[in-house]
Amino acid sequence: MSEPEATKDPGRGPGRLVLVRHGETEGNVAKLLDTRVPGLPLTERGVAQAKSFAARLAEPPVRLYSSVALRARQTAGHIESGIGVPAEVLDGVHEVQVGELEGSNSDAAHHEFQRIYRSWHIGELSTRLPGGESGEEVLGRYLPVLEQLRADYLAPGSDSRDVLLVSHGAAMRLVARELTGVAPPFTTNNHLDNTETIELVPTAEGGWTCVRWGRYTPPFGYQVEPAADDPMG
Repeated sequence: MSEPEATKDPGRGPGRLVLVRHGETEGNVAKLLDTRVPGLPLTERGVAQAKSFAARLAEPPVRLYSSVALRARQTAGHIESGIGVPAEVLDGVHEVQVGELEGSNSDAAHHEFQRIYRSWHIGELSTRLPGGESGEEVLGRYLPVLEQLRADYLAPGSDSRDVLLVSHGAAMRLVARELTGVAPPFTTNNHLDNTETIELVPTAEGGWTCVRWGRYTPPFGYQVEPAADDPMG
């Protein structure tokens, strides 16, 4: 399967907020629910993915950020080395915290995570992972960061280059669902591969439009079967 091009479309208008899933980790390979900060580092393949992502960018972003997790910081660091834009760390945009399920790769743990995570996508945001976060808490820490990035770098009349934020699969999908209205089962079944992106364009009305979700572009009515890869991390 070919990788989506992480490039800017010719003649495109305002800059995008590009959410980038980090590169591969040993936790991803082992299908671990690995969410606690700082978490596991990148594998050699994960490093190569980050470098390849940087090489495919047609132009550098106006800003490059990552979550506090080690795998996100390392991914952003390799992108920085490739494009010359300093990587900065932001609080609040780390992965969904799974609490008592942390470190497990059992079918039962994955089933429990998916059951609760899918409930968030149909509006049951108060449901809490055992010992972990609710959907409301994830959005409550993540969305204000994106709104600040919008105000600082993506407001009308600002630089038209993109803002890149290296983050995490489950959190990214939930946030994009909330901001853009892209609906399940697409949002819950379509897991993001390492260094795939969700790309958001700010609208004049104060909202966001999704212009890329992994390998897909609008409209997002694709019938996507549940993916067998790791759902998060």
